[in-house]
Amino acid sequence: MDGTLSLVLLLLFVWCLCSRRMERFELTAPAAFVLLGLLLGEGTGVLDLALPHETVKMLAEITLVWVLFTDAARLSFRALRPELGIYVRLLAIGLPLCVGLGALLASALLPGVSGWSALYVGAALAPTDAALGATMMVNPVVPAKIRRVINVESGLNDGIVTPLVVLALAGVSAVEHTDGPDATGHALVQLAIGAAYGAVVGLAAGWLLRTTLRNGWAAEDFAGAGVLALSLLGYTSALAIGGNGFVAAFVAGLAFGTTHGAPPRVLLYVEQSGAMLSVLVWLVFGAVLLPAVFAHVTWQAVVYAVLSLTVIRMVPVALCLAGSGLDARTVGFIGWFGPRGLASIIFGLLAVEELTPAGARPVLPAIACTVLLSVLAHGLTSAPLANRYGRAAAAKGIGPAGPAAEELRVRGMAAGGLHHGHGHGRGHGRGGPARS
Repeated sequence: MDGTLSLVLLLLFVWCLCSRRMERFELTAPAAFVLLGLLLGEGTGVLDLALPHETVKMLAEITLVWVLFTDAARLSFRALRPELGIYVRLLAIGLPLCVGLGALLASALLPGVSGWSALYVGAALAPTDAALGATMMVNPVVPAKIRRVINVESGLNDGIVTPLVVLALAGVSAVEHTDGPDATGHALVQLAIGAAYGAVVGLAAGWLLRTTLRNGWAAEDFAGAGVLALSLLGYTSALAIGGNGFVAAFVAGLAFGTTHGAPPRVLLYVEQSGAMLSVLVWLVFGAVLLPAVFAHVTWQAVVYAVLSLTVIRMVPVALCLAGSGLDARTVGFIGWFGPRGLASIIFGLLAVEELTPAGARPVLPAIACTVLLSVLAHGLTSAPLANRYGRAAAAKGIGPAGPAAEELRVRGMAAGGLHHGHGHGRGHGRGGPARS
């Protein structure tokens, strides 16, 4: 085990040394660590990540908590205002349509998937991850407005669909154990408690931090570690009182972000910690989850993965942006850059922990295939499509100038290079708000 841990730490350090150089080859951290996981894990057996279930569960849960809290806490409602109508369309109309269409096609196409399990697949694959299009997100030829829209959407949709994922998993578990509606009803109560409790914790903590910083009681250098602890405290204490920890973390982040009054760098500690764990999740995905799922992959799962990245994503985006004033090329560009990444992987890992093997087996191949295909497709097309779209936008007189680096920071970037920030949106924009 010591040898495995040393190898993982060495891989992280080596990536840190060459991450900027790798950007020139369009190689992001998610793609690199998935490939390393496959090569060193199943491919050669050098990397033994046969981790206990509790370890995998803890890794997935902590990563999701930090991602949800940080993305929500970085949300700037003032920054959202210029494109508020577009964000509302994408998140209030496009996202539910994406979940519904994904669930409908999962039920029709995937063997053994229907009802709650179909809803789980649709919800788990609805969140997008700007990390997989990292080169596009920092490409100055792409208009700042479009990058910001993609980034803000990517930063918020995982928190919005988390309750649906939790409810769907409870529903599948209830069917498996013939618990009836009690399990789903209990899940709804947990979600409500988590949301209310998260709001109280976030508002109280934000007010306390603002007050103590203003009065000179709190040292700014230690505030980042305090916020790191706060994000986990919201999760663990919500569980202790019977609430849903993930929803509590997301709502606490939203409330904290509106009240803390601290410099943006206070959240950097949580952001970078989440980035490191995100890379480990990608490594586990390549070394453990993919090999386990490959044995159960069907042609239906592959077809669904293709549909998930195209029809299931792009049709809802086109419908919700109709009449928004964006031209067809821009709508198509936003629709295509809806990669599936970190959040979908973590939701998949949660399914492994929450469901029996019989319950998880029908849904995991579609999730794994979709994420793997997204890593490849969006990684390869990010730069060429960004350049092509940027030239077309410039020809129409749309300014290419982007916001300052501190305004446009993507969670995906943090996962992508460990030297970028989290998502504007996903950071100030993941607006606000990148998951990976």
